[in-house]
Amino acid sequence: PPLMQTNILHDLFLFLYMIGFECCNIMGCDGYFSHRPKEKMRTDSNNENSVPKDFETIDNSNFAPRTQRQKHQSELVKKPLSKQKEHLRKKLEEEKMKENLLLGKNSNEAVQVSDHPGKNSSVSSNLKDIDRSPKQHLLKKVENSSPELKYDQPARCEVTGKEAVSAMSRAKSKQCRQEIADVYCQHKLGKLMPEQVTRFCALEGKANNNVQWDEDSVEYMPANPVRIAFVLVVHGRASRQLQRMFKAIYHKDHFYYIHVDKRSNYLHRQVLQFASQYPNVRVTPWRMATIWGGASLLTTYLQTMKDLMEMSDWPWDFFINLSAADYPIRTNDQLVAFLSRYRDMNFLKSHGRDNARFIRKQGLDRLFLECDTHMWRLGDRKIPEGITVDGGSDWFLLNRKFVEYVTFSNDDLVTKMKRFYSYTLLPAESFFHTVLENSPFCDSMVDNNLRITNWNRKLGCKCQYKHIVDWCGCSPNDFKPADFHRFQQTARPTFFARKFEAVVNQEIIGQLDYYLYGNYPSGTPGLRSYWENVYEEPDGVSALSDVALTMFHSFSRLGLRRAETSFHAAGDNSCRYYPMGHPVSIHLYFLADRFQGFLIRHHATNLAVSKLETLETWVMPKKVFKIASPPSDFGRLQFSEIGTEWDAKERLFRNFGGLLGPTDEPVGMQKWGKGPNVTVTVIWVDPINVIAATYDILIESSAEFTHYKPPLNLPLRPGVWTIKILHHWVQVAETKFLVTPLTFSNQQPIKQEEAIKLHSGPPKNAYMEQSFQGLNPVLNIPVSAARLDQAKRSAGLVGARLEAWVDSLVSSVWSAVDICSVGPTACPVLQGCAQTAWSSLSPDPKSELGPVKPDGRLR
Repeated sequence: PPLMQTNILHDLFLFLYMIGFECCNIMGCDGYFSHRPKEKMRTDSNNENSVPKDFETIDNSNFAPRTQRQKHQSELVKKPLSKQKEHLRKKLEEEKMKENLLLGKNSNEAVQVSDHPGKNSSVSSNLKDIDRSPKQHLLKKVENSSPELKYDQPARCEVTGKEAVSAMSRAKSKQCRQEIADVYCQHKLGKLMPEQVTRFCALEGKANNNVQWDEDSVEYMPANPVRIAFVLVVHGRASRQLQRMFKAIYHKDHFYYIHVDKRSNYLHRQVLQFASQYPNVRVTPWRMATIWGGASLLTTYLQTMKDLMEMSDWPWDFFINLSAADYPIRTNDQLVAFLSRYRDMNFLKSHGRDNARFIRKQGLDRLFLECDTHMWRLGDRKIPEGITVDGGSDWFLLNRKFVEYVTFSNDDLVTKMKRFYSYTLLPAESFFHTVLENSPFCDSMVDNNLRITNWNRKLGCKCQYKHIVDWCGCSPNDFKPADFHRFQQTARPTFFARKFEAVVNQEIIGQLDYYLYGNYPSGTPGLRSYWENVYEEPDGVSALSDVALTMFHSFSRLGLRRAETSFHAAGDNSCRYYPMGHPVSIHLYFLADRFQGFLIRHHATNLAVSKLETLETWVMPKKVFKIASPPSDFGRLQFSEIGTEWDAKERLFRNFGGLLGPTDEPVGMQKWGKGPNVTVTVIWVDPINVIAATYDILIESSAEFTHYKPPLNLPLRPGVWTIKILHHWVQVAETKFLVTPLTFSNQQPIKQEEAIKLHSGPPKNAYMEQSFQGLNPVLNIPVSAARLDQAKRSAGLVGARLEAWVDSLVSSVWSAVDICSVGPTACPVLQGCAQTAWSSLSPDPKSELGPVKPDGRLR
């Protein structure tokens, strides 16, 4: 019968097409992808080094110049090389050959470097400059500014070695390139690093102090309890999480010194506001930009120690460093009782026994320099003789005597170690350990920093910092509710845990809070809600990307439309509004650890009274993931999502809400349940039904997540895209995602020529070199000429017509849930934001800071 013949032809076509895919996989065609995700979970030990255990297998080279756009490549399967990629590979090989010719076989050739171009810069002419004192990270305290790094006259010499040459080729600023050259030259001539350091410790080995924890010790509070200086080094925008942590650790008898990263101005404003309420809380008058692994973090700690030592009105006994990602797991009283018993001890966590391997893993035998907010690797160096180098975690508790020694001592050990660690990766993970272990205070060392850290090396060692560090490192995972039992262990004394992130999971923080201080009264609002600021008006609109600015303006208009349709009565304009200006503030909103959307505070003119009002709109993403109906026998797929900023460690997109524009590079993620090994096909379809990409994924029975970023040519065509997931060429699910047209370019209204360039899709609709048009009839995805014509017309829209197009698309995947009034309003039925349960202005008792209670606490 004709129908049967059609089905046979259809199956034959699929069979031939799949053979073609296999041939491509073998012969080298582009567009095929297959990988075998291995997601075995293993909770690691509490060893707190920030480098992978399998360090020897990690490629720590970072020599190629960085490009703005780097394609994702599976760690397990390499994609076949297309002609374009083959050309790029050959070009890179040519560049490498040129570099080799430049450097010579043993890097004997040289690159001329001079801060005065055109002048002779031979080694001999520069010896006079190089003989000067090497670059010292000496801090000059300046009111309301960062500690300055004094920098002597840059040296001029010949730079050799591929690491230094690579660093100079990748550095962005002239000043940074000159610093690299100067430090390299000083090191090359032996003027930078100490060769011998004096050891002042009377012990031959490491101190072995075994301290015990007694749950009942709080009942025996000493007559002279210790007082603690909590140093909070914070960054980002999670002000409410910081305030909740501060609330949990606060007591009137202790002291709190807060450093906010130089780039976190919103958080700095929030900290200044709450710090002013308490006499024992101060904010550093200087700020530094501290990067992961950077020497600037050690500089920050040393400066805070100096500041604290000079505060004669703060008689503290212990220095404790914390971040906003920490939380106490014991009360302040228990901590004070414990430290009062061991007031002469210093608590640091060491790496373990294999010191040579630690030095190699940690990169202590390499020379690093921090500039341009990057840690550049410049070559090898020798560990100084005469001392034992140690290290581990950069979270510690140090007593005042040792802090005073580290801060003010000019002896050989402290002076030379400050110089050595000014050019060290992750210096705070080793400096204090090494100084303590070789100092007169060596017998006070306790190999325990009183913390529990959630290490899961399988997920946490993804080399996620290579864009800022020429090295491969690890970071801990966030705690989840299933980890709560770990806080109650009594094998060793512990008083703090990390990491916690309320945007990942707030429930575990609530569990700890209740465990320490009891439940809030019944009916307390906001306990399961979390708000995190994304943007605030004082930040300036330049802090927002054009995609975010476009979407937030559209969200505001959706809110005003909701107000009009829900509250407007015939002949009454009291609830009709006209949008005015840029958004005032933006918040992420979570409820019960689920993302609920964005809260946009914005201005609008009330048309009835012609007065400006401030409103807040709540927009929520619509459900965009659908299982095929009727469902197939394939049931492993639980969820599929598209976005950017995929965090492989926490298995989520940091770009909450998936705000995507034409120049973004989306990642496809799937979450799987347990089941048999299966292969699925993933197909990306653009708004006019052009199949942009397709690839296969082999999912093993134990796999939990898979993710892949197809190397699509940009710009992406604006509109609603579809991701189809097929099993045996039968669709089992699909996901929709929006690539929004832009109404702004560089924060200014977009011009027509820019709009046409960004909104027309890739040239010739070619998202990849291989065309997938043959799949359209097979998958019943017809390409419509009318759709193509409409897309061409839309690409040239600007002004109000462009906004209408954006709003139409945005409303298809987002909905305005509610709108409220921040202040007085002429709309009689509009609810005040403070009276809602969702607004960023609604009550949040768990993070709000009030007066000190009679017991000296806030919580």
